[in-house]
Amino acid sequence: MTPISRRSLALGLAALPIPALAAKPVIAPLSAADQALVDRAGTYLQGLTEAKGGFVQTDARGAVTQGTLFIKRPGKARFAYEAPSGLLVVSDGTYVSIADSRLKTFDRYLLSVTPLSLFLARQIRFDRSVVVSRVSRMADGFSITARDGRKEAEGQITLTFSDSPMNLIGWTVSDAQGQSTRVRLTNFAPSPGLAPSLFVLRDPRPPRPNNGRV
Repeated sequence: MTPISRRSLALGLAALPIPALAAKPVIAPLSAADQALVDRAGTYLQGLTEAKGGFVQTDARGAVTQGTLFIKRPGKARFAYEAPSGLLVVSDGTYVSIADSRLKTFDRYLLSVTPLSLFLARQIRFDRSVVVSRVSRMADGFSITARDGRKEAEGQITLTFSDSPMNLIGWTVSDAQGQSTRVRLTNFAPSPGLAPSLFVLRDPRPPRPNNGRV
């Protein structure tokens, strides 16, 4: 598996670069009702400090994997995939590290260049640096599609919420080519007191010999 496909598999953290000459999409102003939902989502996410739940992930090819998610805002998350996946994905607040025990690989990316940084940020702000392109309503909730207005994070993310009670129930990350990875959360709820060690992931591979070089 290539580094790009590993990164794509790991919760859609990859998004292909948007061509520099691509036209900027025209984003219509939000209605007052849509803005109210955006504000409600922002308030909820700002109060989401520590949480735990299960996740079911479906990638662009339809492959399904699952595991347990831990979140400790700002910036920290852990996605522990169940066997036979072999993947462990950890954000320590600065980097997202991806270890694959089956392939014996280890990759690291800046959190700031992933769409997931939009809701792991210290301050959740769906304005200025974040562009909300769409608000959609469902029978039992709503979703918000957003992208990084500074273009540090590539692609876009659609966050989906239940209405009563208010809860994050999943997201979809889409790259510039329209490839999407969908994550559905189960039993996702506040979980205070998560151990700091959950959000530390070091390269498990033994160091390479330096053949006597200093």
